[in-house]
Amino acid sequence: MEKNAKLANMRVAALAAGLDEPRLEAADGPTNPSDVMQRILPEDLFLGLLCLDRKRAERSGKRLALVLIDAEDARTSGRKHEILNKVMKAANVARRETDPAGWYKHDAVLGIIFSELGTADTAITAQTLIEKVREALVLHLSKEDRENVYLSIHVFADDQEDRGSGPSVNEAFYPDLFQQHKSRRLSLVAKRCMDIAISLAVLILFSPVYLAIAIAVKLSSKGPVFFKQERLGQFGKTFKCLKFRSMVVNNDLKIHQKFIEGVINGTNKGETDGQGAPVYKMTNDPRITRIGRFIRRTSLDELPQFINILRGEMSLVGPRPPLAYEYAVYDIWHRRRVLEVKPGLTGLWQVRGRSRVRFDDMVRLDLRYAREWSLWLDMRIILETPRVVVFGDGAY
Repeated sequence: MEKNAKLANMRVAALAAGLDEPRLEAADGPTNPSDVMQRILPEDLFLGLLCLDRKRAERSGKRLALVLIDAEDARTSGRKHEILNKVMKAANVARRETDPAGWYKHDAVLGIIFSELGTADTAITAQTLIEKVREALVLHLSKEDRENVYLSIHVFADDQEDRGSGPSVNEAFYPDLFQQHKSRRLSLVAKRCMDIAISLAVLILFSPVYLAIAIAVKLSSKGPVFFKQERLGQFGKTFKCLKFRSMVVNNDLKIHQKFIEGVINGTNKGETDGQGAPVYKMTNDPRITRIGRFIRRTSLDELPQFINILRGEMSLVGPRPPLAYEYAVYDIWHRRRVLEVKPGLTGLWQVRGRSRVRFDDMVRLDLRYAREWSLWLDMRIILETPRVVVFGDGAY
């Protein structure tokens, strides 16, 4: 009687979230363990599906939920195999046939991916799903066994209301990034060594150039030599990005904010240069000083960022670090450029078009760099950068 009441409650909750009705299996029935195992995906396959579904959700804007059943503490009970088997049975009860279940962490954390969710409020949907899985666990595990099992739910959604609160990265949906960093550990150490060596060399060898620019900036207008601006690093970590000041002090940031928002969302088709070609950057910014216009066109204003590189906040090569108000109007797939690699001083965007490239295409170049990254690619981009700087194509 109690079991039928629980199943009825599960059905009502599932229908409210636009989900299929749950399937009921006997908690202590003669279910063949091998049949249960066949329906539970191995870790590598499950994580691969999770990453694929996340990328689909980035493009479609549809919500995706991941429920994790953490049974790692079951190993201390002496009944780990039995508890895991019952957890797998519960997962198969709670999910729809189209929702994959598998090991998020082999023999420790089981995951269920709920995609194509209904239109109900995100908080209500999350509560419905977690209750659905909890009820299935109650049907299969004793109270004592449930003390070794922990539930969590993660919803991947493009929530407009949360954009203004700053970057929020749910690491649960990005196992590919963290595993990739482990597999590339030696290469990343080599990349960091290259960053340190080159940035130190530039800071020492070009110190007279730094001094000359500093004097020119100071004499040209009132204000500090350096401009410090909060930018977003990898995984949304903020840092103070350094530049030689190229604008008058106390200028109106809303001028750039309005312009860049239009470029990102596509309503601003860009300005035109002398040849009538589109330029996706402000070409006649009234805030820029006379010396500022020169150091921007020659990219000399960015020389202080070698200090950011030395600190480890940036790399020589990578996507340009965005401002918080830029990130706030990103489409959900744009955000990957902030996640996948550390921001850089130069990158594919800088050597393949700069301000002449639409924002979406710039993001695609950043994601391509992250996907194809190697030390050799970094070296190629570094060697191509001086040519771009000298000719100043796309620089404003």
